[in-house]
Amino acid sequence: MSNSNISNGFASPSEDGARAFRAIMTAMARPGKILDLDFLTPPEPLSPAAGTVLLTLCDPDTPIKLLSTVSNKEVKDWLAFQTGAVTTEAHLASFVIGSWQELNPINQFKKGNSKYPDRSATLIVECDDLKDSGMALRGPGIETVSYLSLPEIEAFQKNNAQFPLGVDFIFCAGSKIAALPRSTKVTKD
Repeated sequence: MSNSNISNGFASPSEDGARAFRAIMTAMARPGKILDLDFLTPPEPLSPAAGTVLLTLCDPDTPIKLLSTVSNKEVKDWLAFQTGAVTTEAHLASFVIGSWQELNPINQFKKGNSKYPDRSATLIVECDDLKDSGMALRGPGIETVSYLSLPEIEAFQKNNAQFPLGVDFIFCAGSKIAALPRSTKVTKD
């Protein structure tokens, strides 16, 4: 492992970690709200936002699946050093990260069960861009309607129809994030 992997964590772990956690929780509580997570520079091809999410939410008890667009030795070593998180198979992972093309169909991931709906996966979707336009979002945390540039509509509608089961999404583009919890209804408008 190179020294650059070691030094690319949070500059101030407690302060940056707390601010990043608050931003991630705000994104989940306000679906479609785009926030900036410019806290660190992880190894490529991981985006700064995705790296920040992983460092903030993962620890040695967190099973992660890195799909091929974000998986290489440098990323794996960096995550192991910074979080201690273990990599696993996609159907067992709490966090799965990759491109939308790799993540879809989403029914391959943990969606919880009737007794424990919280035992589901969060999919971290690496995107080229995030915009507050496109699909209409309605539900908890949204006063009337919010908009987000989603890659499609059908997968998100099917996911919402399973509520309280299903997966949650965090979209990352560069240093920007937005979230889409399973409770959010998605329409073309």
